[in-house]
Amino acid sequence: MAGGFWVHATEDPSYLAVVDPDGTEYTAGELLARSNQLVHGLRSLGLQPGDAIAEVLPNGVAPVELFLAATQAGFYLTPINFHLTGPEIAYIIKDCEAKAVFVHPRYADVGTAALDELDFPKEARFSYGSGTSGEGGGDIPGFRPVEELLSGQPTTAPEDRRPGLTMHYTSGTTGQPKGVRRTLPDADVDVSAEMNSLFLMLFGIPPKDGNVHLVTSPNYHTAVTTFGGNALHAGHTLVFMDKWQPADTLEKIEQYGVTHTHMVPTQFHRMLALPDDARAKYDVSSMKWAIHAAAPCPVDVKRKMLDWWGPVIYEYYAATEGGGTLATPEQWLEHPGTVGTAWPISTLRIVDDDMNDVEAGTPGTVYMKMDTAQFEYKGDKAKTEENRLEGFFTVGDIGYLTDDGYLFLCDRKSDMIISGGVNIYPAEIEGEILTNPKVADAAVFGIPDDDWGEQIKAVIELAPGNVPSDALADELLEYLRPRLAKYKWPKTIDFSDALPREPTGKLLKRKLRDPYWEGRERAI
Repeated sequence: MAGGFWVHATEDPSYLAVVDPDGTEYTAGELLARSNQLVHGLRSLGLQPGDAIAEVLPNGVAPVELFLAATQAGFYLTPINFHLTGPEIAYIIKDCEAKAVFVHPRYADVGTAALDELDFPKEARFSYGSGTSGEGGGDIPGFRPVEELLSGQPTTAPEDRRPGLTMHYTSGTTGQPKGVRRTLPDADVDVSAEMNSLFLMLFGIPPKDGNVHLVTSPNYHTAVTTFGGNALHAGHTLVFMDKWQPADTLEKIEQYGVTHTHMVPTQFHRMLALPDDARAKYDVSSMKWAIHAAAPCPVDVKRKMLDWWGPVIYEYYAATEGGGTLATPEQWLEHPGTVGTAWPISTLRIVDDDMNDVEAGTPGTVYMKMDTAQFEYKGDKAKTEENRLEGFFTVGDIGYLTDDGYLFLCDRKSDMIISGGVNIYPAEIEGEILTNPKVADAAVFGIPDDDWGEQIKAVIELAPGNVPSDALADELLEYLRPRLAKYKWPKTIDFSDALPREPTGKLLKRKLRDPYWEGRERAI
């Protein structure tokens, strides 16, 4: 018999499937019943396989129910970043061709603005507020409560089940965001779900076995849906956080016996910055797989996490478009700084600006190819082909391979600084600055220089108890002397109360860099 959530929930409807941020618990049977009702309700609106639905929801049971409905009814589900403006949300809703949209009352203003701009049908707008962050339900004027969609619908499994997919949108650092769309699988729903859950086996995470997955980041991120959805299909319990805080993370790990989670390096850095007594207060020994990605992890940060949590820190490299590589703790300790070797289903290439393969150890643009289904940027064939090379794709990262196949990332090509014709990688500089105990956060980027083309600028958020000054800036530069060649030192340092980051910790560097380049063109 195939695995996957629907099978696990049918065999044992009483097991704990979801814990909301406010502590409300949901059994697998409850989740199964409501997701089935959603399918019946959406079909009553006329939705067919291949149609899309969209959501603007915080973490919790609501997006899980929609995920389970869409992925057994052949729908595309697009989770939308709730930090976007109304017009930005409207663009995605229109582009993904959503036939129904679900909005939490917390985001009523931007959700309403987006749908009014599109003149979106009132009967397909749903207010979905139950069980998220302790806020309870809540009607949005002009929206139908989701309970109205479920009312009278059977809790039994729908007929003609077929796999659906999520369609996430890229962050859109240049131009409008693009939906990463794949062809719907032609497979049995339960078999497809079991195959998805096997992704976790790349990290050694088995199905069931009392495993608990902690969701630390917003659901609109691809990795959150991927790891959370696959954990759900593996029969694991999902514990959700709403707004990430370092001490709260440790508390939930102890409280629920969390065995695996997905984080970004910034979250590691901020947990490590907690006072020793705060870190020692919690038992995190249940954690077996702390998986991270999304940005290069400074070597010093990774070593400290391994010293604290033990050999449970796993790293991978991938993107919304696909992946990827994996580094186990043991592999990373043997090759510090690596993001690992290619997945069994993936192949890597490193090429120069002329699209020729480079030798081992030579930095170039990283291209990847997966043996599974290819993707397209929805409605943009030109952009799809622009990022392709003989079936391989790139997201613009620069890195190099060793002779034995270990990938090391240098930086994102768009972030690379070219000063006096020399390529400089900000991630390397940021990693060294962050080892200074007086630094809480750092961003390094290039700004215009009439002589050199670009010069290096650093913006630093200081750790509590430190005061910005010219003397401290000089001290931080001097700190780099034994760590970096002088041509990699920042020319100037500014101080900031807080760097612009997404809730996941992703640095929004363009917000710092772009004002310097207004009216000028970068070489990259």
